[in-house]
Amino acid sequence: MSDFANYIAHENSRDGRPVEIRALRPDDEADMLAALEQTSARSLQRRFFVMKRHFSDKERAFFLDIDFSTHVALAVLAEQAGRKVIIGGGRYIVFAPGRAEMAFMVIDSWQARGIGSMLMRHLIKLAGHAGLKELTAEVLPENAAMLNVFRKFGFKPVSTRDPQTVHLVLKLT
Repeated sequence: MSDFANYIAHENSRDGRPVEIRALRPDDEADMLAALEQTSARSLQRRFFVMKRHFSDKERAFFLDIDFSTHVALAVLAEQAGRKVIIGGGRYIVFAPGRAEMAFMVIDSWQARGIGSMLMRHLIKLAGHAGLKELTAEVLPENAAMLNVFRKFGFKPVSTRDPQTVHLVLKLT
């Protein structure tokens, strides 16, 4: 496990609220599931490409079994009702030498506050430190907000055989 497992940063959302970006931990399961409960069916469908409300034990284990080498995951936390709660998260998973696919999600009440851009910035930074050469992402064509975030960071669409998703690629230097 790399030092990425201890990663932590502090920023402010677009509206000035402080947030913490840190490595996802195994003990975050309850907070991660609570965040998913606060996420609309539409947002979940845009993230997972299927209507999803519940996750199997195997899926939950996958999302929390992070080695911080081939699977890096970050959580974004904000203060709510006197305690820090997860409001978003992102990850990349290495699928070939030097190449990883990334994805992230932000709960609906925190969307359009720059949280996705924060996650993108931190994941790109970690990918660069890990020596990755390319990041990819799959986004549904109707998810204009997410497409804009990826484009803002230099991801370019690449033709694929699947017309149901937009395949994006960022070459890291």
